[in-house]
Amino acid sequence: MKRTCVVFTAFLLLYPGHAIAFSQAISPIHVIIDAGHGGIDGGTSYGGLYEKDINLEIARRVYHQLSAEGYQVILNRTGDYALSDENRWSKTSSRHKRDLAQRRGLAAALDPQIMVSLHVNWSTNPNTRGGLVLYQQNHQSFLLADILQHHLNELYGKKDEPKAGKTYYLLRHSICPTVIVEMGYISNARDREQMTRPEKQAELSRAICSGIREYFLLVGSMQKDDLEKASWTQFWKDVWQKGKQLWEKIQAM
Repeated sequence: MKRTCVVFTAFLLLYPGHAIAFSQAISPIHVIIDAGHGGIDGGTSYGGLYEKDINLEIARRVYHQLSAEGYQVILNRTGDYALSDENRWSKTSSRHKRDLAQRRGLAAALDPQIMVSLHVNWSTNPNTRGGLVLYQQNHQSFLLADILQHHLNELYGKKDEPKAGKTYYLLRHSICPTVIVEMGYISNARDREQMTRPEKQAELSRAICSGIREYFLLVGSMQKDDLEKASWTQFWKDVWQKGKQLWEKIQAM
């Protein structure tokens, strides 16, 4: 009950004007789905297509699918509005900084196990395509990014690697393992189709959900302190051992 009160208090303080979607009001919260941009901040665009709308549509799909599977999920934007408008506590005059601080503030208040921030990429080269996952400099974020990148590569027929997002605010300041998922290039025709056609959007959201699901399966039996303190070598040994155990269980079914 105490945690429930804390959760609702956080909602009221951080989101006085707009609702956010949550699957249940109790802890632990497994994942915050961060729908990038919104409102006056359209993000990147192509013709009449705006990143903010693509982000929200895929975020809704991921939210509903994970919630249906029993995960406790927060969707931090449910409509076309700027999260900077909800920030009544930051002193900065920068709308962009208020927006990012609001996203980080919700994660700090609700303490999810992970945060997945959804975005759309753009390039001056119209042939550049595929998904890209950016990660923090910690084991859990890298593992989540690596798994998500694998599923995006399968979807797009690519062999890309996740990248360290050292300059990104959410990755530098978030208190939980966080990744930024660039779901595709709006400047590429094939990627635009993947991100805008309903049946293709379903494929994309399933790929993201599969990555999140596999991450939780892998880290489920690992202690948080062990993950944070382990060397990279020990970390990957633990991941390999956990994956082997899961595979043996599947084979025995």
